[in-house]
Amino acid sequence: MTFAKTTGSGGRLKGWFRHPNTLTLIRIAAVPGIILLMLAPNRPFTFMAALLFTGAAITDFFDGFFARQRGMESNFGRIMDPLADKLLVSSAFIMLTAQGWVPAWMVCLILGREMAVTGLRNFLVEHSKDVSASWLGKYKVGFQIAAIIPLLIHYPYFSIDFHGIGTVFLWGALVMTVWSGVDYFVRFRGLLRMT
Repeated sequence: MTFAKTTGSGGRLKGWFRHPNTLTLIRIAAVPGIILLMLAPNRPFTFMAALLFTGAAITDFFDGFFARQRGMESNFGRIMDPLADKLLVSSAFIMLTAQGWVPAWMVCLILGREMAVTGLRNFLVEHSKDVSASWLGKYKVGFQIAAIIPLLIHYPYFSIDFHGIGTVFLWGALVMTVWSGVDYFVRFRGLLRMT
């Protein structure tokens, strides 16, 4: 049953939550919640922030899955999906920096790359170029999520140093972020020269 053919109020609601653009907007809506929880962090709040971030990050997989499965890919999705990712990741990193839990210079490099590539992606969409993420970009997202979740938890549970685990993944995220950013600009340098 496709989204367009879903009937009944329950079916419409279920279909609505399977629409890729809805999942993208859910990711954006999670950002204020993470910020509020991290304003006065303690063990319950940071754990809830990590849960909220995890749930929002999971939608990133499903919106792409539903878009491909149902043939619902759109220019809105191509632009807003990566933007939602950037907002989610950026807000988490900024709040972690505000608490002094991650080095500011690392976050500046990561977010600087994200803004530069987002600008390039929007430019490429206008020129009808394929802006789908490379395998480097997918690894980059994986490392960033793997870093942010334990860093948000921060406090040790069952003698597990979540902050230490997050820091290890943060270094991996930094390497993959810079590498994938350079790769993105190298792939499209020919088009940039023509403008």
